[in-house]
Amino acid sequence: MSRTFAIGDIHGCLGKLEDLIATIEPEKNDLIIFLGDYIDRGPQVKEVIDFLIDLATRIPCIFLRGNHEDMFFEFLEFGTNRTMFFANGGLKTIDSYIRPSSFVSHDQVAQALPEAHRDFYASMKWYHEDQGYIYVHAGMKPGISMQMQDRRDMIWIRDDFIFSPASMDKKVVFGHTPFARPFVKPDKLGIDTGAVYGGCLTAVELPQETFIQSYR
Repeated sequence: MSRTFAIGDIHGCLGKLEDLIATIEPEKNDLIIFLGDYIDRGPQVKEVIDFLIDLATRIPCIFLRGNHEDMFFEFLEFGTNRTMFFANGGLKTIDSYIRPSSFVSHDQVAQALPEAHRDFYASMKWYHEDQGYIYVHAGMKPGISMQMQDRRDMIWIRDDFIFSPASMDKKVVFGHTPFARPFVKPDKLGIDTGAVYGGCLTAVELPQETFIQSYR
């Protein structure tokens, strides 16, 4: 019988990701939905992406875009958001691909990306839906259909979503905002538990809403 899992923000925490996947023991008929923010802040960004690419060759995976991937894209294309990107942990990502990292141009970083990584970043989705849940990185404006949502809200929104009724016909599973423990409400489920800040990396099996966590 196939299973569905969602996994919260990884941020370069390879050990916790490896441990979590080993605990889940996914099989070829399962589905894993990653909620974005694979990069920045943590020490092993490139290795995390390598791991996810390899995992997707064996297990069906869906990779959503987070705000950190969005900042990375903007840096790669234009280089105009360098201060914001670096202030949000982007230097860890650059350093994972190219050293010394402090003064490289966005063109140099783009050229340093392996082709498989470029394909990985390009394939990310803004959101995913199944019969019972909507999966999105940060959330959405309440009461607006997914087709009409502002993409910036999907990757950046916080309080306007978290502390208001989602007003959707499905429960929303999201990351982005770290909690000490999973944020569980009748209409939403937050599973960013601050892995990169010393917390655990959290997965949730659905529809049972059973949590699996790694503190490694």
